[in-house]
Amino acid sequence: MSEISDSTQSTGTSGCPREFLVSVELYVPTVASFGLRKPVVPRRKADTSKTEETPRSLKEKSSWISVSRTPAGAGQWRPATCKLTDEDESCSLNIYVDETILYQTIYIHMLNHFDIRHADSSLFLRKNCMALTSAGGQRWGSSANTEPIYFQFEDADTCNTWLVLLRSYSKPEIYGQTFVSRDGGLYRMWRQVELSILQGRNLGNHFKPQLDTNASSATLSEGDPREADPVDLDAFCEIHLNDNICARTTVKKGIGSPDWFENFSFSDLPPFETLEVTVWREKRLLKPMLLGSVRIALTNFRRSEAVEGWFPIIQAGGVSSSIQVGEIQMKLTVDEEIILPHASYLGLLTVLRDRNVLEWMSDFERRPHLRTTSYQLMCIAIAKNILVEHIMEYADREVDGTPSSHNTIFRGNTTFTKTMELAMAFYGKAFLESSIGSTIRRICSEKIAIEVDPVRSGKGAKEVERGVDQLIYWSQEVWNQIYAVRNQCPHELRRLFEHVRKLVEKHYHTKDSQDPHNRELPCQSVSAFCFLRFIVPGILHPHLFGLHPGLPSARIQRSLTLIAKVIQSLANLNPNVQKEEFMRGIKDFLKQNLPSMVDYILVVSTPVPLDPYSPHSGHPAHSHQRLNVVSSLHERSTTMPVLERESIPLLPHVLDIPRHLARITSSVLRNARSADTKGKSSEGNNQYLSGLCAQCFDLEDQSLARVSQLASVESYPIALQWDAPRMTSSAVPPSPASPSKFVESRKVSRPYTAPSLSDLSAADHQKASSDNKIPLSPAPHDLSNLRRGSVSDIPTSPQVPEERPVRAMNRPRFLRPKSISADSISSLASPTGAQSLRSPPEFQDLEANRKRKNVLQGILTKR
Repeated sequence: MSEISDSTQSTGTSGCPREFLVSVELYVPTVASFGLRKPVVPRRKADTSKTEETPRSLKEKSSWISVSRTPAGAGQWRPATCKLTDEDESCSLNIYVDETILYQTIYIHMLNHFDIRHADSSLFLRKNCMALTSAGGQRWGSSANTEPIYFQFEDADTCNTWLVLLRSYSKPEIYGQTFVSRDGGLYRMWRQVELSILQGRNLGNHFKPQLDTNASSATLSEGDPREADPVDLDAFCEIHLNDNICARTTVKKGIGSPDWFENFSFSDLPPFETLEVTVWREKRLLKPMLLGSVRIALTNFRRSEAVEGWFPIIQAGGVSSSIQVGEIQMKLTVDEEIILPHASYLGLLTVLRDRNVLEWMSDFERRPHLRTTSYQLMCIAIAKNILVEHIMEYADREVDGTPSSHNTIFRGNTTFTKTMELAMAFYGKAFLESSIGSTIRRICSEKIAIEVDPVRSGKGAKEVERGVDQLIYWSQEVWNQIYAVRNQCPHELRRLFEHVRKLVEKHYHTKDSQDPHNRELPCQSVSAFCFLRFIVPGILHPHLFGLHPGLPSARIQRSLTLIAKVIQSLANLNPNVQKEEFMRGIKDFLKQNLPSMVDYILVVSTPVPLDPYSPHSGHPAHSHQRLNVVSSLHERSTTMPVLERESIPLLPHVLDIPRHLARITSSVLRNARSADTKGKSSEGNNQYLSGLCAQCFDLEDQSLARVSQLASVESYPIALQWDAPRMTSSAVPPSPASPSKFVESRKVSRPYTAPSLSDLSAADHQKASSDNKIPLSPAPHDLSNLRRGSVSDIPTSPQVPEERPVRAMNRPRFLRPKSISADSISSLASPTGAQSLRSPPEFQDLEANRKRKNVLQGILTKR
């Protein structure tokens, strides 16, 4: 990939346009590349670095390279330059290929936040990619192509910086902003889908599907007793959200039952519509053939609950003529959260600050509904820059100098070790990739099969000796790469490793000890984290750390297991101890590399003065390009409304504190209600959790009040007249080619969290027109009786209210009306339509009696 030229450059002062430049790799579809010069193909050299990054077996498959819904033709990646121009009233992104040819112009100020997202690495087998989705009126180009635009950046830091920069000029999904001036609206929304594709069975066999004709989505299969002859085929899956492709699995060979075990996470999504998983059959020298698909309606899918089961794969056709061609086992979790302004969470933050983050994690680990909340707590601590200090403080309690203390901190599965694993995975992702990523992909692409156990191989001593030589060679390759990048260890991890090492030296007096085993304890304490819980798991399971697409085959997995054993033996600093007899042949390798392992441990556990502009400083927080972006964001944020400003993620790790707090709130409420339904005290005698739970119930009341306020304003008869969200061509910045096109924003449906006008009874309408107070029940049903996941209470074919347009207003860009907020009303609306955020006293009294009822979840589930 081309180098970043001048990183990100910002020019201009107040009143002058701001400009940002970056060099990227651009994906150009085949159709769009007809009018461009053919890229220069360099002569093939002996260097196989490109082949290492993308296995040959995967590059040859057209279905992996195509992004279109049907794998028709492959596109190409070309060097490009992106130029972002901010002109106050508009913001455009010009994309140039071949240095001077304008390929596309994207009007960023017309896009929504969810139009700018990270692209899953499985689409192109490339990391650090970003996808821009835009309609015809939001872009200009020489071709009529409307597919998403994909960029690949030099590294994750540059990708995150530009993601935040582009989103700062786009429109967040804020509701209630047209009639509530305070905070710039009522709330914003966030959505996520986590999907695991596990296994398939009976693929290729044809059955009459056992489906409910009234069902709006695929239903779980109860296990089909019908038997069929297994079909030998290669299969892969494509994942589509709202009919846009988002990810692909690897191609797996299996006699009707391939194993994938691949995990995907899609965040910052638009309003839910459908999730579709299409299953393709791969054939050599032929285009892949579509077997069938699983289609799931997400609008009425249970929220925040993992659903796992076998889903029927249906071949295209009407309900009466549909054919089931197998089943696929999947695990699906759908999240949708209301995010309030940051000020609403101050009480919750105060409670969280009263304790060490690891103490909260320890309490959460004992409660099933809160186990996944530890990551949200960690993200908040990272954003507040307190995680490293809290881990150090907790480590002081773990290492107390007792004979068994070092064994606990080295091997025990405690809150401290779990948090260290989370911190290493968060801070050290790029470090792990540079340490073992390329070598692991070489092993997988070359299908290296190593076996040194004569019992497993069933071969003679000569073959076993050859396997040992092969194991030593690849172990040396892995270790050489690990050692070569030791100076790239992140600064945060160096501080943590140094603290652990010095704690052991202090409490066990290792420097004065005559026992050689005790003298090795400080280094072993570091290797117990750096290798046992970080690098070695990455070697064993590269697909779980994003180092390789998909689960390796059994033979390759065996090779990785043997290499991981060798590296861990080296990290233990004791080359004379080998549990398996067949591993004794690597003793010379261990003795030879022992000094370099000691040096490695000392380097990664010794912080160095930070050079913010060094590419190997391991700490990108003050890079030149980000300083320019952060400076620009700080200058512009003073004029942004509160919710819009808070919707811009924080660099360098793209964190959103209110979003993490909202997710913690939902988890705590689910845990409290789960305990109540089982007849248990939700928090027992834990005063900290009791205070946390009380704050979460208060936040739920605030969310309910804001959603009800939005529903009450929409219930006014004057709000029945909506204008189209349309922008004239004069409002669009002219492109260099001055295209004379009429630009129209994409239509977006109303927020699903607000009851539609059709859901309001006649009495509600009459009351809304004669009373300014927030209605106690904006929906015709008792919302307190609804529960998250009560699918039976939801119509199978929910009626989505009509899209009501908004008339663009002539005001500065940072105060522009957001077309995504379909709750906007006409400028002729009565000022009484805007309600105060503070609820009337009688409303507060009634709501206090309903505090422990699942009201907010019912609103989120109601469609």
